[in-house]
Amino acid sequence: MDATTSSELPPGFRFHPTDEELIVYYLCNQATSKPCPASIIPEVDLYKFDPWELPDKTEFGENEWYFFSPRDRKYPNGVRPNRATVSGYWKATGTDKAIYSGSKLVGVKKSLVFYKGRPPKGDKTDWIMHEYRLAESKQSANRKIGSMRLDDWVLCRIYKKKNIGKTEHKETHPKVQMTDLIAENNDEQKMMMNLPRTWSLTYLLDMNYLGPILSDGPYCSTFDFQMSNANIGIDPLVKSQPVEMANNYVADSGKY
Repeated sequence: MDATTSSELPPGFRFHPTDEELIVYYLCNQATSKPCPASIIPEVDLYKFDPWELPDKTEFGENEWYFFSPRDRKYPNGVRPNRATVSGYWKATGTDKAIYSGSKLVGVKKSLVFYKGRPPKGDKTDWIMHEYRLAESKQSANRKIGSMRLDDWVLCRIYKKKNIGKTEHKETHPKVQMTDLIAENNDEQKMMMNLPRTWSLTYLLDMNYLGPILSDGPYCSTFDFQMSNANIGIDPLVKSQPVEMANNYVADSGKY
C-alpha cells in the first residue's frame, strides 16, 4: 500500500486514531520499516526540543501533534529513559495503560507532563504527552544493555491542556427578595411576641386587630377572651357573652 501524504487527504478528514490504531497501523509499521497508511507522522527527536517548539516540526495537526521519536537511556546500563529537554523535563504521571488488539497485548500508553526547570523543583506546565511503545520493547531494551539507545521508535502525541478558569455567577435580585421576606416575617413575629398574654376587647379594637375579621363577611363574633381579674374584676370562669358592636353590628348574628 502506497503511503499517502497529508496534502492528499480528502477535505474535511481529520487524523483522530484510537490507541489501538496508533500502535497496530503506525508504530508497528514504523518499527518494522513498513509504510504507514498515511505518512503524516514525522520523525523527530522530541527531547532535543521544548514542547512549544514541536508544532513547527510538523505540517499536520491543529490542537494535537504526532511524532515518531527515539528514546535514549538516562544511564548506560539502566533502562530508565532520558526525558530532559532544553528548558525542562517530562515527568510521568499516573499508571501505564495496556493497549490490546482483540485479546492480544500490543502496546503500552504512558502519560507525561512537562515541567520547566530542573527536577525536583520544576514548574508544572499545561503541556501533555501520550507516549506509545510496543509491548515487546521492554524485552528488546534488556538485550541492548550497553547501548544508549533504549527504543528505536516510540509514537508520541503532544497537546496543550486548555486551562479554563471557573466563573462564579451570583444572582443578587432573588437574594434581596428573600431577605425582604425574612425581614417582614421577623417583624411580624416580633409584633406577636410583644402582644400581652391577656388583653381587653377595647384594646383589640383600638389596635385594629379585629379589622380583617369584621370587614370580611359574616363570622361568628362570639370570642372567648382570657381576661385578667385585676383589669376587669370578674370571675374568669364565667363564659363571656355576645358583645354588641358599633355601627349597629350584632356580634352573634354577623348582620348590620
